[in-house]
Amino acid sequence: FLLQNTKDPQTILNILNILIEIVSVGGGRRASVLVAKGGTQILLQLLLTASKDSPPNEELMVLLHTLLAKIGPKDKKIGMKARINGALNISLNLVKQNLQNHRLILPCLQVLRVYSTNSVNAVSLGKNGVVELMFKIIGPFSKKNTSLMKVALDTLAALLKSKTNARRAVDRGYVQVLLTIYVDWHRHDSRHRYMLIRKGVLQCIKSVTHIKLGRKAFIDANGMKILYNTSQECLAVRTLDPLVNTSSLIMRKCFPKNRLPLPTIKSAFHFQLPVIPASGPVAQLYNLPPDDESDDNDDAETEAEIETENDDDKDQHFKNDDIETDINKLKPRQELGRPIEELKMYEQFFPELSENFQVKRPAFLELPKKDSIKDSSLHHQNDQRNLLPSCQCLSQEIVKGLDRISLQNSAKNDQYYGTGCVIKKENKTSLTTLACSKPCEHVSPCGSSLFEGSSVQLGKLCCTGVDSEEEDSRSSSSGEQVVLEVSDVSPVHDCDLYIEMVKTTKSIPEYSEVAYPDYFGHIPPPFKEPILERPYGVQRTKISQDIERLIHQNDIIDRVVYDLDNLSCSVPEEVDVLKFNSKFESGNLRKVIQIRKNEYDLILNSDINSNHYHQWFYFEVSGMKTGIGYRFNIINCEKSNSQFNYGMQPLMYSVQEALNSRPCWTRVGTDICYYKNHFSRSSIAAGGQKGKSYYTITFTVTFQHKDDVCYFAYHYPYTYSTLKMHLQKLESMHNPQQIYFRQDVLCETLAGNSCPLVTITAMPESNYYEHICQFRNRPYIFLSARVHPGETNASWVMKGTLEYLMSNNPSAQCLRESYIFKIIPMLNPDGVINGNHRCSLSGEDLNRQWQNPNPDLHPTIYHAKGLLQYLAAIKRLPLVYCDYHGHSRKKNVFMYGCSIKETMWHTNVNAASCDLMEDPGYRALPKILSQTAPAFCMGSCSFVVEKSKESTARVVVWREIGVQRSYTMESTLCGCDQGKYKVRKIYQ
Repeated sequence: FLLQNTKDPQTILNILNILIEIVSVGGGRRASVLVAKGGTQILLQLLLTASKDSPPNEELMVLLHTLLAKIGPKDKKIGMKARINGALNISLNLVKQNLQNHRLILPCLQVLRVYSTNSVNAVSLGKNGVVELMFKIIGPFSKKNTSLMKVALDTLAALLKSKTNARRAVDRGYVQVLLTIYVDWHRHDSRHRYMLIRKGVLQCIKSVTHIKLGRKAFIDANGMKILYNTSQECLAVRTLDPLVNTSSLIMRKCFPKNRLPLPTIKSAFHFQLPVIPASGPVAQLYNLPPDDESDDNDDAETEAEIETENDDDKDQHFKNDDIETDINKLKPRQELGRPIEELKMYEQFFPELSENFQVKRPAFLELPKKDSIKDSSLHHQNDQRNLLPSCQCLSQEIVKGLDRISLQNSAKNDQYYGTGCVIKKENKTSLTTLACSKPCEHVSPCGSSLFEGSSVQLGKLCCTGVDSEEEDSRSSSSGEQVVLEVSDVSPVHDCDLYIEMVKTTKSIPEYSEVAYPDYFGHIPPPFKEPILERPYGVQRTKISQDIERLIHQNDIIDRVVYDLDNLSCSVPEEVDVLKFNSKFESGNLRKVIQIRKNEYDLILNSDINSNHYHQWFYFEVSGMKTGIGYRFNIINCEKSNSQFNYGMQPLMYSVQEALNSRPCWTRVGTDICYYKNHFSRSSIAAGGQKGKSYYTITFTVTFQHKDDVCYFAYHYPYTYSTLKMHLQKLESMHNPQQIYFRQDVLCETLAGNSCPLVTITAMPESNYYEHICQFRNRPYIFLSARVHPGETNASWVMKGTLEYLMSNNPSAQCLRESYIFKIIPMLNPDGVINGNHRCSLSGEDLNRQWQNPNPDLHPTIYHAKGLLQYLAAIKRLPLVYCDYHGHSRKKNVFMYGCSIKETMWHTNVNAASCDLMEDPGYRALPKILSQTAPAFCMGSCSFVVEKSKESTARVVVWREIGVQRSYTMESTLCGCDQGKYKVRKIYQ
């Protein structure tokens, strides 16, 4: 009707008014209807026709542009339509010719803003002088025409998203103009009535700083200081948070990108990998990538992360292009993969299937006998009883004089360490030491010997001069002492046995110390620890403090106080500074820089033979004072989000508290947050992606005791030596008449550490044939854990599994009588020992090597898969395979499984899946757990097979071995948000 009445202006005006009223009342839904009916095209044709009049009808132009501005955002192709119809320059020319006619140019600017969402249009408009035109409209503070000012700023912000227009603005010096305008509005708008205009200016600055030239112009114009000062003045008014957040984002983006202050991003330690034959199929796969030091952050966009409130759901929402859609690849295909003759080597690990199930172990697999363990424990107890009456008294002696526990090796003749350690005192230094009473020879083939030489220090228990705060009260009492025995810590923890286990642990760094929490053990906290609710604005405050480093550089100390790359690094004793250490098993801390008096930047070490994977930390701090808040910033984390943003706290173990009978890991810290920082990652370290930055975990701790020794960890540490100790204790404590417990060495790791394999089941009722047959025919349950070293919670879940299976619980007895449990409690011992977060010594994620594991580079995976292949070959497929993991971004416990149908349901290839027949039994175990385990969340479970996960244990065991119930079980690092164990929140 409009097109038919183009010669009747009044009719057209009436219709346009009606349409504007309809759209204004009906909102976006009616605008979408107009677009669907071809309304955009009609209005553009009408605009083109009306523009040919000289002069054009002002009222008609106002109404046409007003309606286009209302329906344009609902038409994704309006930019292209306008360009094809030649409507771009019509609106632009109207603005140029009518700068003083605010009623006309206001809707024209609104339409230009809509057009500019198309990048091609933005460039075309820029060439015709639109950027310069916008700067004629915007200006200093004025209460007149504020609506026009707001629309002009929004249009300019959209135009400046084009790099071409942004460069044009920089070349004409408009960055300085924008900053001047912003400061003027900030100063005059004392009642904050024009916040939208101020935000519009910031959006223009944000757009122009997307390019490197814009960021440089911003810095040169003193933009960092201007926005920092103005944002600090806005902090007191909550309604101005949008201005503060946008200012913060701009400053973070323009903060000069720096490399980490390290000589190389590769690990501080190196392990020489076995040489793979050049003709081998994996010859090209195991070369470390070069240490890329180039800056790939030019023109890189920085996404907004201010006050992030949503979890990273990458694991929950799958990308269709990552889901496997090839049904032939999805269908399980049972393949041995190795000749049956080769698989016979694994027969030795299944003596329970032979006629005489009590086969004596081969000598090279023989472990210390249970009697010798008991004798050793008794010998330790006698030694302690003669010298120091109790563990608590030993602690007091340690407090007064002990600086390090050292081990003395007088010779290198015997194969094993003997009965352990004895306490002795050296008069000259008042140093209490633990000296080995028998010699040992244990040299790592990698060239790193733990105890080669005459004397090696084995752990900082407490700094010299630390006195127990309860010592005076005990000495003045009636003589009774509160004694915390080791048995109170854990029934399977033994300090002396732990030292014995440490002696046979081979590390790449020359670890010569034992962390006190690992040596002494710990008990659970006496209360349920809540989730810490983060105060509003804490992340913004921390980022502002980081920006101050650039603005007030003279206030920064920048003193290196700990450095693995420079072992001679030391700080004079008279300097008031914290002392750091991580030279112990599972420790990870590479460098510490004092930034301010009570603030430290901490840099984690990369996984060995890698240049990334930074998340796990475990280190020691000493020399602190009370009543002072110390801020710690771990500045080279890599994950895009963390539970530290949602209530998680780091763990701390206080030696002073342990000596006062409270040996606990407790969650501590305030002002905790996790955010992107200004340290850039190389493209190789970021997996080929350019412009990636590191992330910071920041937390503030106020210590309770002066000159304490405290340990901080990402999660409860669980070392390889702890595992060996626990297995030894379980073997020595079980009843061999009722429980069949066998501990074998599956293989040796790259560094020469043994990978334990545990078998648990019930002994047959008797030697009668039917009882022996029942014993042999029990189905297998195959469990594994700790393929990723930084997921220590997986080991604690495994510890609970082992202790439960070995317990007198009737349900445990029923399980033992029904199944044979084959358990590999630690698939990556080398990674655990050396403080890695994800990789083994090959620098690879072992849970991505299950398809084609190399026996030389991935021995634990190669032989674990071999065990499963052997069971498949003898027709004894496990009923269940479950690999224990930890999850850093989700709460609760949940499982990942494998299903063809559920995988197909997540794609558009549904027709082919309709005819698929699939046993739904893969859901049985997760369903049972969801009904019986309060911490288990069925809603977080997934049974989709992704291409990126096709080489994981879960998928390979399902697809190649043929185990239908093949799972990854994920345990949270940060409590539960459902059910019985739902953690309450507290506010700081």
